[in-house]
Amino acid sequence: MSLVTMREILKDARMGKYAIGAFEFWSYDSARAVVSQAQALRVPVILQVGTWEIDYMDGYDNVRYFAEAVSERYNTSVALHLDHATTLTACAEALDAGFTSIMMDASAYDYKTNVRLTNEARKLAEKYDASVEAEIGTLGGSEGGLHHETDDQTKPEDARRFVEDTGIDCLAVAIGTAHGFYTKPPVINIERLKEIAAVVDIPLVMHGGSGTPEDKVAEAIENGIAKVNICTEFIAGYGKGYRAQDAEGFKYNVNSLFRAGSDAGAAVARHKMELFLSRRK
Repeated sequence: MSLVTMREILKDARMGKYAIGAFEFWSYDSARAVVSQAQALRVPVILQVGTWEIDYMDGYDNVRYFAEAVSERYNTSVALHLDHATTLTACAEALDAGFTSIMMDASAYDYKTNVRLTNEARKLAEKYDASVEAEIGTLGGSEGGLHHETDDQTKPEDARRFVEDTGIDCLAVAIGTAHGFYTKPPVINIERLKEIAAVVDIPLVMHGGSGTPEDKVAEAIENGIAKVNICTEFIAGYGKGYRAQDAEGFKYNVNSLFRAGSDAGAAVARHKMELFLSRRK
Protein backbone atom coordinates (compact mmCIF):
# COMPACT_ATOMS: atom_id res chain seq x y z
CA MET A 1 0.00 0.00 0.00
CA SER A 2 1.02 3.62 -0.44
CA LEU A 3 2.18 5.50 2.62
CA VAL A 4 -0.60 7.38 4.45
CA THR A 5 -0.63 10.40 6.77
CA MET A 6 -1.08 10.17 10.51
CA ARG A 7 -4.12 12.39 10.10
CA GLU A 8 -5.88 9.51 8.35
CA ILE A 9 -5.39 7.02 11.16
CA LEU A 10 -5.20 8.92 14.45
CA LYS A 11 -8.62 10.60 14.43
CA ASP A 12 -10.39 7.23 14.44
CA ALA A 13 -8.03 6.01 17.15
CA ARG A 14 -8.93 8.79 19.56
CA MET A 15 -12.64 8.37 18.88
CA GLY A 16 -12.37 4.61 19.33
CA LYS A 17 -10.25 4.85 22.49
CA TYR A 18 -7.32 2.91 21.10
CA ALA A 19 -3.84 4.01 20.05
CA ILE A 20 -1.55 3.56 17.08
CA GLY A 21 2.01 2.50 17.78
CA ALA A 22 4.81 4.66 16.41
CA PHE A 23 8.02 2.65 16.24
CA GLU A 24 11.49 4.02 15.57
CA PHE A 25 13.20 2.01 12.82
CA TRP A 26 16.67 1.96 11.26
CA SER A 27 16.56 -0.60 8.41
CA TYR A 28 14.31 -2.63 6.13
CA ASP A 29 14.56 -5.45 8.66
CA SER A 30 13.36 -3.37 11.61
CA ALA A 31 10.56 -1.84 9.51
CA ARG A 32 9.45 -5.30 8.46
CA ALA A 33 9.42 -6.52 12.07
CA VAL A 34 6.92 -3.77 12.90
CA VAL A 35 4.71 -3.74 9.81
CA SER A 36 4.37 -7.53 9.60
CA GLN A 37 2.83 -7.50 13.08
CA ALA A 38 0.53 -4.62 12.21
CA GLN A 39 -0.73 -6.60 9.23
CA ALA A 40 -1.30 -9.68 11.38
CA LEU A 41 -3.36 -7.62 13.84
CA ARG A 42 -5.08 -5.66 11.05
CA VAL A 43 -4.14 -2.29 12.50
CA PRO A 44 -2.40 0.77 11.01
CA VAL A 45 1.09 1.60 12.21
CA ILE A 46 3.58 4.47 12.17
CA LEU A 47 7.24 4.10 11.22
CA GLN A 48 9.27 7.02 12.49
CA VAL A 49 12.85 8.20 12.60
CA GLY A 50 14.93 10.78 14.41
CA THR A 51 18.35 12.20 13.69
CA TRP A 52 20.28 9.05 14.58
CA GLU A 53 18.18 6.76 12.40
CA ILE A 54 18.33 9.15 9.43
CA ASP A 55 22.12 9.25 9.69
CA TYR A 56 22.30 5.46 10.05
CA MET A 57 20.32 4.98 6.82
CA ASP A 58 22.33 7.65 4.97
CA GLY A 59 19.58 10.19 4.56
CA TYR A 60 15.88 10.88 4.13
CA ASP A 61 15.53 9.28 0.69
CA ASN A 62 16.75 5.92 1.93
CA VAL A 63 14.43 6.13 4.93
CA ARG A 64 11.46 6.66 2.63
CA TYR A 65 12.65 3.89 0.30
CA PHE A 66 12.72 1.31 3.11
CA ALA A 67 9.35 2.41 4.48
CA GLU A 68 7.73 2.30 1.04
CA ALA A 69 9.20 -1.10 0.27
CA VAL A 70 7.77 -2.58 3.46
CA SER A 71 4.39 -0.86 3.06
CA GLU A 72 4.08 -2.31 -0.45
CA ARG A 73 4.95 -5.78 0.83
CA TYR A 74 2.36 -5.83 3.63
CA ASN A 75 -1.31 -4.98 3.30
CA THR A 76 -1.79 -2.41 6.07
CA SER A 77 -1.74 1.37 6.40
CA VAL A 78 1.72 2.78 7.20
CA ALA A 79 2.58 6.41 7.96
CA LEU A 80 6.18 7.66 7.71
CA HIS A 81 6.90 10.24 10.38
CA LEU A 82 9.84 12.51 11.20
CA ASP A 83 10.17 12.52 14.99
CA HIS A 84 11.42 15.55 16.95
CA ALA A 85 12.58 17.79 14.12
CA THR A 86 14.06 20.90 15.69
CA THR A 87 14.57 22.89 12.49
CA LEU A 88 12.41 23.84 9.53
CA THR A 89 15.18 22.64 7.25
CA ALA A 90 14.81 19.11 8.59
CA CYS A 91 11.05 19.28 8.07
CA ALA A 92 11.48 20.46 4.48
CA GLU A 93 14.04 17.76 3.67
CA ALA A 94 11.78 15.03 5.03
CA LEU A 95 8.76 16.31 3.12
CA ASP A 96 10.75 16.60 -0.10
CA ALA A 97 11.85 12.98 0.35
CA GLY A 98 8.26 11.76 0.65
CA PHE A 99 7.59 11.58 4.39
CA THR A 100 3.87 11.75 5.09
CA SER A 101 4.16 13.33 8.53
CA ILE A 102 6.49 15.59 10.50
CA MET A 103 6.92 16.72 14.08
CA MET A 104 8.15 20.24 14.56
CA ASP A 105 9.46 20.16 18.12
CA ALA A 106 9.96 23.74 19.26
CA SER A 107 8.87 22.94 22.81
CA ALA A 108 12.20 24.12 24.24
CA TYR A 109 11.39 27.67 23.12
CA ASP A 110 8.95 30.16 24.60
CA TYR A 111 5.28 29.82 23.66
CA LYS A 112 5.32 32.52 20.96
CA THR A 113 8.36 31.00 19.19
CA ASN A 114 6.89 27.51 19.43
CA VAL A 115 3.70 28.73 17.75
CA ARG A 116 5.60 30.58 15.03
CA LEU A 117 7.87 27.67 14.11
CA THR A 118 5.02 25.18 14.26
CA ASN A 119 2.91 27.30 11.93
CA GLU A 120 5.79 27.60 9.48
CA ALA A 121 6.19 23.81 9.55
CA ARG A 122 2.45 23.37 9.02
CA LYS A 123 2.56 25.61 5.96
CA LEU A 124 5.39 23.50 4.55
CA ALA A 125 3.43 20.30 5.21
CA GLU A 126 0.27 21.63 3.55
CA LYS A 127 2.07 21.66 0.21
CA TYR A 128 2.47 17.88 0.49
CA ASP A 129 -0.82 17.15 2.28
CA ALA A 130 1.31 15.83 5.14
CA SER A 131 0.27 15.76 8.79
CA VAL A 132 1.93 17.74 11.58
CA GLU A 133 2.63 16.91 15.20
CA ALA A 134 3.98 19.40 17.72
CA GLU A 135 4.61 19.54 21.46
CA ILE A 136 3.78 21.81 24.34
CA GLY A 137 5.61 21.09 27.59
CA THR A 138 8.82 19.02 27.62
CA LEU A 139 9.83 15.49 28.60
CA GLY A 140 12.95 14.62 30.57
CA GLY A 141 15.46 11.97 29.48
CA SER A 142 17.41 11.21 26.31
CA GLU A 143 16.51 9.52 23.04
CA GLY A 144 17.57 9.92 19.41
CA GLY A 145 19.82 12.89 20.07
CA LEU A 146 17.19 14.72 22.13
CA HIS A 147 17.96 15.49 25.78
CA HIS A 148 16.23 17.42 28.55
CA GLU A 149 17.39 17.31 32.17
CA THR A 150 13.91 17.84 33.61
CA ASP A 151 10.31 17.67 32.45
CA ASP A 152 7.80 20.51 32.26
CA GLN A 153 4.31 19.07 32.27
CA THR A 154 1.76 20.39 29.80
CA LYS A 155 -0.74 22.90 31.12
CA PRO A 156 -4.29 22.36 29.80
CA GLU A 157 -4.88 26.00 28.92
CA ASP A 158 -1.56 26.19 27.07
CA ALA A 159 -2.52 23.07 25.12
CA ARG A 160 -5.90 24.49 24.17
CA ARG A 161 -4.41 27.80 22.99
CA PHE A 162 -1.59 26.08 21.15
CA VAL A 163 -3.93 23.85 19.13
CA GLU A 164 -6.10 26.85 18.24
CA ASP A 165 -3.08 28.95 17.30
CA THR A 166 -1.42 26.31 15.10
CA GLY A 167 -4.06 24.05 13.55
CA ILE A 168 -1.86 20.96 14.03
CA ASP A 169 -3.12 17.39 13.55
CA CYS A 170 -1.92 15.90 16.84
CA LEU A 171 -0.33 17.17 20.03
CA ALA A 172 2.43 15.59 22.13
CA VAL A 173 1.87 16.20 25.83
CA ALA A 174 4.16 15.90 28.83
CA ILE A 175 2.42 14.04 31.66
CA GLY A 176 5.31 12.37 33.49
CA THR A 177 6.75 10.01 30.87
CA ALA A 178 10.40 10.29 29.83
CA HIS A 179 12.54 9.47 26.78
CA GLY A 180 14.65 6.34 27.11
CA PHE A 181 14.39 3.85 29.96
CA TYR A 182 13.35 5.25 33.32
CA THR A 183 16.02 5.78 35.97
CA LYS A 184 13.33 5.79 38.69
CA PRO A 185 9.67 4.69 38.79
CA PRO A 186 7.57 7.12 36.75
CA VAL A 187 4.56 8.98 38.09
CA ILE A 188 2.14 9.35 35.19
CA ASN A 189 -0.23 12.28 35.66
CA ILE A 190 -3.50 10.86 34.34
CA GLU A 191 -5.52 13.63 35.99
CA ARG A 192 -3.54 16.22 34.04
CA LEU A 193 -4.16 14.25 30.85
CA LYS A 194 -7.91 14.22 31.54
CA GLU A 195 -7.84 17.99 31.93
CA ILE A 196 -6.01 18.39 28.63
CA ALA A 197 -8.32 15.99 26.80
CA ALA A 198 -11.34 17.92 28.05
CA VAL A 199 -10.22 21.06 26.20
CA VAL A 200 -8.31 19.57 23.22
CA ASP A 201 -10.23 17.42 20.76
CA ILE A 202 -7.40 16.40 18.41
CA PRO A 203 -5.42 13.16 18.96
CA LEU A 204 -2.90 13.34 21.79
CA VAL A 205 0.54 11.71 21.71
CA MET A 206 2.52 9.93 24.42
CA HIS A 207 6.27 10.19 23.96
CA GLY A 208 8.47 8.00 26.14
CA GLY A 209 6.30 4.91 25.91
CA SER A 210 9.17 2.50 26.56
CA GLY A 211 8.97 1.07 30.06
CA THR A 212 5.86 3.03 31.02
CA PRO A 213 3.64 0.82 33.23
CA GLU A 214 1.10 -0.91 31.02
CA ASP A 215 -1.87 -0.07 33.21
CA LYS A 216 -0.97 3.61 32.93
CA VAL A 217 -0.58 3.36 29.15
CA ALA A 218 -4.02 1.76 28.89
CA GLU A 219 -5.52 4.42 31.15
CA ALA A 220 -3.89 7.18 29.11
CA ILE A 221 -5.35 5.74 25.90
CA GLU A 222 -8.77 5.71 27.56
CA ASN A 223 -8.29 9.43 28.17
CA GLY A 224 -7.19 10.81 24.81
CA ILE A 225 -3.81 9.33 23.86
CA ALA A 226 -4.06 8.08 20.26
CA LYS A 227 -0.37 7.63 19.40
CA VAL A 228 2.29 6.01 21.59
CA ASN A 229 5.98 6.27 20.68
CA ILE A 230 8.19 3.23 21.21
CA CYS A 231 11.92 3.44 20.53
CA THR A 232 14.22 2.25 23.32
CA GLU A 233 12.24 -0.88 24.19
CA PHE A 234 12.04 -1.96 20.54
CA ILE A 235 15.79 -1.54 20.02
CA ALA A 236 16.48 -3.35 23.30
CA GLY A 237 14.35 -6.26 22.08
CA TYR A 238 16.60 -6.63 19.05
CA GLY A 239 19.72 -6.50 21.21
CA LYS A 240 18.43 -9.15 23.62
CA GLY A 241 17.58 -11.43 20.70
CA TYR A 242 21.07 -11.12 19.26
CA ARG A 243 22.76 -11.74 22.60
CA ALA A 244 20.62 -14.76 23.42
CA GLN A 245 21.40 -16.34 20.06
CA ASP A 246 25.09 -15.54 20.36
CA ALA A 247 25.20 -17.12 23.82
CA GLU A 248 23.77 -20.34 22.36
CA GLY A 249 26.28 -20.28 19.55
CA PHE A 250 25.23 -19.53 15.99
CA LYS A 251 26.32 -21.06 12.69
CA TYR A 252 27.64 -17.91 11.02
CA ASN A 253 24.79 -17.37 8.60
CA VAL A 254 22.28 -14.56 8.29
CA ASN A 255 19.22 -16.36 9.63
CA SER A 256 21.06 -17.91 12.55
CA LEU A 257 21.94 -14.57 14.13
CA PHE A 258 19.83 -11.83 12.60
CA ARG A 259 16.52 -13.71 12.56
CA ALA A 260 16.69 -14.01 16.35
CA GLY A 261 16.99 -10.23 16.73
CA SER A 262 14.22 -9.58 14.23
CA ASP A 263 11.88 -12.07 15.89
CA ALA A 264 12.54 -10.54 19.30
CA GLY A 265 11.87 -7.04 17.97
CA ALA A 266 8.67 -8.22 16.27
CA ALA A 267 7.50 -9.75 19.55
CA VAL A 268 7.99 -6.41 21.32
CA ALA A 269 6.08 -4.58 18.57
CA ARG A 270 3.20 -7.06 18.62
CA HIS A 271 2.89 -6.92 22.41
CA LYS A 272 2.74 -3.13 22.32
CA MET A 273 0.16 -3.07 19.54
CA GLU A 274 -2.04 -5.53 21.43
CA LEU A 275 -1.79 -3.31 24.52
CA PHE A 276 -2.71 -0.22 22.51
CA LEU A 277 -5.77 -2.03 21.10
CA SER A 278 -6.91 -3.49 24.41
CA ARG A 279 -9.67 -0.95 25.05
CA ARG A 280 -10.72 -0.52 21.44
CA LYS A 281 -14.41 0.35 21.05
